[in-house]
Amino acid sequence: MSTASDHAPLLERAFDIEHVEGSYVVDDIEGEVPAYLRGSYYLNGPARFRHGEQRYEHWLDGDGLVCRLHFGSDGVRFTNRFVRSTKYRDEQAAGRALYRAFGTRFEGDRLLHGVGLESPANVSAYMFGGRLLAFGEQGLPWELDPVTLETRQRYTFGDKLNTVTPFSAHAHFDPASGEMFNFGVSFSARRPSLSLYRFGADGAILYRARLPIEHPASMHDFHLSPNYAVFYLSPHVLDMDALMTGGRTVMEALRWEPQRGTRLIIARREDGQQAASIPIGCGYCLHLINSFEQDGRLVVDVVELERPIYDQYDVPQLFTEVRTAEPKRYVVNVQAGVVEETHAFDYRLLCDFPAIDPRRWGQEYRDFWLLGISATPKPGRKFLDQLVHCEWGAGPRVYQVPAGRYLGGEPIFLPDPRHDRGGTVICQELDVQNMKSAFLLFDAHDVARGPVARLTLKDPVRLGFHASFAAEEAPAA
Repeated sequence: MSTASDHAPLLERAFDIEHVEGSYVVDDIEGEVPAYLRGSYYLNGPARFRHGEQRYEHWLDGDGLVCRLHFGSDGVRFTNRFVRSTKYRDEQAAGRALYRAFGTRFEGDRLLHGVGLESPANVSAYMFGGRLLAFGEQGLPWELDPVTLETRQRYTFGDKLNTVTPFSAHAHFDPASGEMFNFGVSFSARRPSLSLYRFGADGAILYRARLPIEHPASMHDFHLSPNYAVFYLSPHVLDMDALMTGGRTVMEALRWEPQRGTRLIIARREDGQQAASIPIGCGYCLHLINSFEQDGRLVVDVVELERPIYDQYDVPQLFTEVRTAEPKRYVVNVQAGVVEETHAFDYRLLCDFPAIDPRRWGQEYRDFWLLGISATPKPGRKFLDQLVHCEWGAGPRVYQVPAGRYLGGEPIFLPDPRHDRGGTVICQELDVQNMKSAFLLFDAHDVARGPVARLTLKDPVRLGFHASFAAEEAPAA
């Protein structure tokens, strides 16, 4: 039964879904799908939270399930499959959980080579060089068939990287060159470092640059401007000894040490070498929004929180004690190594999963979209229930889902090729009262009006993390 302090009644149902893999035409569509939508939307996220008697205790623990919505001239087709990672295959064969997870440990659990987690490949999925890659934290991605989503192999970039190479789930792609950049953190207590990778459009590694950092800090995301790679390094410190020899989970081995302070680490994209390291207080950032260069300055936009958020991912009691967050802008003089200006956006509820129009990636822009939690100031369980359109210099515009429904999936922007700023925003909805899943399509600049189309699935699907869109040529007008 829900109580006065439960602002997310029945949320536990989202973590008990028995997923049905398959592919079918979506025929339950309310409203109208914009005719210019042509291509494949991919969404990854943790889905399976039980192996026999073992239940996972953290949102980052579930096995990766990739969903595909293909928008074609003959309608919309939905496909979903689990990523057949090493973890998934071994545990399927054993009929039980084998590997320690991000927030769950159990007697006899395993670590990869005794030093890290066997990735469940459950965070993101991106097309790169004609391949669909499913990423998890601190592990190499898995290549999937971009149509059927069948798992092909672990992707090693021509055997230049291996299973202990630090590699994040937040790759970024240069739309002009087709290059991919990514990073990873080596959590050595004595010599921690940040690796920045640059790959050609063919998958060949162009460089791996190692940047020393002051402490082994957990970091989830970074961003690129035309000339720089930008990292928000907060003092969320991982104790590797506690993980490797102390039997703890990653969650238990992480410590928030604000006295160490937070820094912007800025590297040159051309060669990966450090250009600046700038103190900016003691905030925390899970996701950056965008970065660009203007009038000789680097502009870095982030979603800034007071403290880390991973301890609020307990399943199913999520976000019980969250604090406010705010989109924030840092205007940086890289040569002088100083922040010259800061600006905050007026939306201070907990928010996450920011997205922009991809045509403005790495450029000056006005609009971004994210998900928020309406009950942020209140104690008790809560979840993402707002889609927010933000415009720098204007107030937020909010779509609030009806009671008993929750949002998931990065609210990505699908451009309308006929208009410079026009487009559609897509995100996921789960109705936990009726156990119905849908994908919602919004007019990007009028989200408060509600969805212009609702695509309801035949079977419920968990709420996902990061999404991407691989566009196809739009039909002639």
